[in-house]
Amino acid sequence: QVQLVESGGGLAQAGGSLRLSCAASGSIFRINDMGWYRQAPGKQRELVAVITSGGNIRSADSVKGRFTITRDYAKNTIYLQMNSLKPEDTAVYYCNADVWYSGSYGYRATWGQGTQVTVSS
Repeated sequence: QVQLVESGGGLAQAGGSLRLSCAASGSIFRINDMGWYRQAPGKQRELVAVITSGGNIRSADSVKGRFTITRDYAKNTIYLQMNSLKPEDTAVYYCNADVWYSGSYGYRATWGQGTQVTVSS
């Protein structure tokens, strides 16, 4: 069993900042990509930013220059520093990781429970 536990969501004013964390724990052999997705009410889940095992980053155009994803490989943890927040950033933010579970074969997409981010204007 592998768990992704997110923290750091909450309420911020437009122009403010929040920092999200996601820690993976459990029977982990290896983790490939880790990233953040978000889903606003009535919309599909969308990619925010992903960081690969090699440190390559891809992110949505809407957050470039404002959000920064980082990863602590030793702790199996990623962070999302969100600056210059806008009301349209309001969503539930989900952590995702491609995890190779110990004792199994191959990577599985694993999701956290989500954390709410609300940005007021």
